[in-house]
Parts: sequence; C-alpha cells; structure tokens
Amino acid sequence: MSVNLVHDNSQQFDDALAMAKTLVPLNGLRESYLADLFNHVSVQTILQGQVLFQFGQIDNQHIYLLHGEVHLQTASGEVVFVATEDSILPLAHAQPRQQRGVAITDCMILRVDSDYLDRMVCWSQISDYLLAELCNERDMDEDMEWIQTVLKSNLFYKVPPINVEMIFDRLKPVVVMAGDAIIRQGELGDACYFIKEGEAEVTQRSESGKLVKLADINVGRCFGEDALVNETVRNANVTMKTDGVLMVLNKQDFLLLRKEPVVEEVTENEAASMLQSPVYVDVRTDEEYNLGHLSFSANIPLGLLSLKKRLLDPAKPYVFYCDTGRRSRAAAYLLGKQGYNAMALAGGFVEAGLSENLVQEAGYMLRHGELVAGAE
Repeated sequence: MSVNLVHDNSQQFDDALAMAKTLVPLNGLRESYLADLFNHVSVQTILQGQVLFQFGQIDNQHIYLLHGEVHLQTASGEVVFVATEDSILPLAHAQPRQQRGVAITDCMILRVDSDYLDRMVCWSQISDYLLAELCNERDMDEDMEWIQTVLKSNLFYKVPPINVEMIFDRLKPVVVMAGDAIIRQGELGDACYFIKEGEAEVTQRSESGKLVKLADINVGRCFGEDALVNETVRNANVTMKTDGVLMVLNKQDFLLLRKEPVVEEVTENEAASMLQSPVYVDVRTDEEYNLGHLSFSANIPLGLLSLKKRLLDPAKPYVFYCDTGRRSRAAAYLLGKQGYNAMALAGGFVEAGLSENLVQEAGYMLRHGELVAGAE
C-alpha cells in the first residue's frame, strides 16, 4: 500500500518542497504561493509493483515522480520507462489517463489537485503582472511594500484570479485607534478588512463565557472574509492593539468580486473564420511553452504581460491560450480593458482537443504585432 508522508518534521516532505521548484509548472510559482500549495498536496511513498493510476482513470491530479522509476503502458501495450532525472512534467497527464503507471522501484510521488494548482499558478502570475503595472505608477511607490504583502494574503484565494486587479480599486482606507473593536463575535458580517498599518488581536468567547486570545495579526493580514463567504455571523472578535489604517472591502463589493466577469472567447473554428487572421499567443511559462506549444504561436507568459504588451499591435486580433483557459482568460481580460483586441481560446488547448497538436519546434517572436520566425 502507498504511504502518505506527514508534513510536520518530515525530511522527505521538505525534500519534496525543494524538488518542486524544478517541476513544471510549479517552478513558475512565487515562493509564498508554492508554500501555500504544499498545504494541499499529498507526498506518497509507492512500493515496487504498485499501480499509480490505471488506463482510462479520471483523477484530476498532477502526479509527479520525485524519486524512483515507473513504467507507463498504453492500451496497445507500448511501454515507456520514466526515471526521476527525466521527469519534470506530471506523469501521463491526459484525462482520462491514456496510460497505466506502475512503480518499477520504490518511488516517492507528489499528488496535486489539478484545478487548485492551476488557480495558484494563475494567481501567482497575475501578481507578477500587477506588480509590474504598479511599478509604472510613481504615485504608488510608497504603497508598494504593503501591496506586495496584500498580494500574498489569504483573501486572494477567495476570488477568481481574474478579479485580483479589481480588489485594489474597491478597497477604502479607514483610520482606526488602539482599542477600537473592528468586528464582534455573533454579529453579521458586512465587510472584510486588510491591515495596512498597525496590529490587532483576535479573541473568542467560549461557551462558558471566558474570553480567549487566539492570535495577534498585523500588516497585510485579511480578516472578516469568512463570515462573508459563508454568509454567517462572526465567529471571533478583532480589536486594534495599536493605532493603524485598515483597508475595507464591503460585502456588496466582495460578493461582486467572487463572480468572474465575462471574457471574449473563441473556438479554433471561430478563430479560423475571422476576416482578419488572429495571432496566437501562449501565456504559459517559458518552460511549458518550450515543452510543447501550438504551431505558429508566440510566447508571452502571463506574469510578463505588462512588460511585453508593447510587442502587440492594438489594431490586430490576438487569441491567447494556455492549457485550461484560466490564464488565457485573465490575459484577454486584462489587455481587453486596455484597448487591445484580445480573445481567449475557449477551454484552453486541452478542452479544445488540441493537446495532440503541440509541437516542440522553435517558437516565434512578435515584431510590430506579427509573428516572426525564431525564438526570442
């Protein structure tokens, strides 16, 4: 039987975290996002002869080989051997599985929920995009440190990645004093809060009536969002320990941020029938692109979109794509707001059935908005 490793005090788990920095697309995650991801992964020891997955299985997981050797067998009987040193991609990742995976030796594997990983990659790369955008706004210089802290905060995991940019437009500053009660246990939630300056204390009244201190929270921490997400009463008290500044997001705005906006999407057939042929742009990381991309497409990673959008021509149509459609929808939305003729490939190349069309040939660069042969 396989053995799940315990996170705490596990050298093997620490080794897995270190190795994750070489895996695609985990290596595209900011440090804080990778650390959060590892609160939701399973690191397992698989014994020799055990089956990792069956042909036709749908498990919605990225499974990475960290140590050992496995063989992958197709329905026709063809076998491919995979060793650790050859494995930076998830094993036989197509869903349903097109191969059967069996451990040849004792192995250590990493299991990651595919949808959660995709969200984390998108959040991380949108954070890179936003920081690059903010660097161009001189009046934001004094807020950069706080904003970087906010981009790592727990609120971002509550909203679709595509809406991250909107959070900053809707946060309102409020000056608070030491001793101010910001939220009270038992009250209905009408807002959530970021601490921009100062420190607060979280307490909870037990069934016996005793007030118990739970934690101190400080700059960058978001609180109060759980009552909004679950539409329930506050389960704790938050009181300021010092004078400070809170950034407030009211309930109406918070609920609006949880709804993903409409983004223009096209199928491959719709793109082919457009009067002006669109330029395809892959918004995955460089490593993902180099390991397989659609023919006649350029690569601009989502995180670098702010820096490289100058390569695009606002008058030309662009179809952004990735594997699932999440990152490409974000790219199309962000650039569409800035006046670019940007669309996303509906469902990404996986849902569009184009996974088998990926090539590893030299990519294209963009010049004057058009594709030019030769990698950048």
